[in-house]
Amino acid sequence: MLNKPKQTLLFILNDAPYGSERSFNALRLPINLNEQDRTETKIKVFLMSDSVACALVKQVPAEV
Repeated sequence: MLNKPKQTLLFILNDAPYGSERSFNALRLPINLNEQDRTETKIKVFLMSDSVACALVKQVPAEV
């Protein structure tokens, strides 16, 4: 069995969860990378400033 390459990725978010899609896209990328089978990936997400609100559960963003 072949060993999968290992990688560690750190995502630093600083933007609010509402008002733009930057935080949403920044969170979608590590989720999709984690679902890939090609590499063993350790993912860390660091939320600072307004992006801390991204971690709140049961958010219901308004449709624009």
